[in-house]
Amino acid sequence: MILFHRVLGESEQPKLVILHGLFGSGDNWQTHAKFLSQWFQVFLIDQRNHGHSEHAERMDYEAMTDDFYETLEHLKLSQIHLMGHSMGGKTAMNFALQYPERILSLMVIDMGIKAYPRHHDIIFQGLHAVDVEHCASRKEAENRIQPFIPDLSTQQFLLKSLYWIEEGKLAWRFNVPVLEKNIENILKSITHFLPFEGRTLFLTGGKSSYVLPSDYSEIQILFPQVQFEVIDNAGHWVHAEAPQAFLNSITSFLNIDKPHN
Repeated sequence: MILFHRVLGESEQPKLVILHGLFGSGDNWQTHAKFLSQWFQVFLIDQRNHGHSEHAERMDYEAMTDDFYETLEHLKLSQIHLMGHSMGGKTAMNFALQYPERILSLMVIDMGIKAYPRHHDIIFQGLHAVDVEHCASRKEAENRIQPFIPDLSTQQFLLKSLYWIEEGKLAWRFNVPVLEKNIENILKSITHFLPFEGRTLFLTGGKSSYVLPSDYSEIQILFPQVQFEVIDNAGHWVHAEAPQAFLNSITSFLNIDKPHN
């Protein structure tokens, strides 16, 4: 599957590709991509069953990695800097482990290599509470989802993927039934290959429990050149919760100038 993508920056610049997380899309990264496009041609990819990419019944990291490979071939991108957040981080890790010659550097944002317990059921309940066939307004959708997902930032994040498919009819850009059916695949540990020997950054939120210091030794087996960095005042959505600190970390790792204040 060739994935939907947006491109910012000039063709002669080095290539940076960003993969979003579960329930997200490349659109979530527009502000960061615009900043980074000073130094890179930035590609924002929508993974399968998300954003503007195709929907499909299969949803696992093997399929997502194959999609990504096919998309890079289509774009004629031979070597890239690769960043992935959450689910996108696992796709990025899988790709780097399988095709290390394609990766100049790897940045994994708040995601480990381990399997995670199922913890998205309340989100799916909230999504199902929004009757997209008969919802009269986005405000009504917000009111329906709020009892299940009271956190305003999470509500807003999810509702960004709600759009008018036709007059009077809303739809989710992500494929709710397939994601719910395959959530266990999305939470699995990544497949073990030979280690990726390239430069790697694991950037995590201090308020998040997705990557803990106890996970570091296992990560180092697969990514021996890894650097670990924690942004203390951020949770799982590191880039959204602490954008300046996030960009400082990324630009430092990529050896480019610090962000301008």
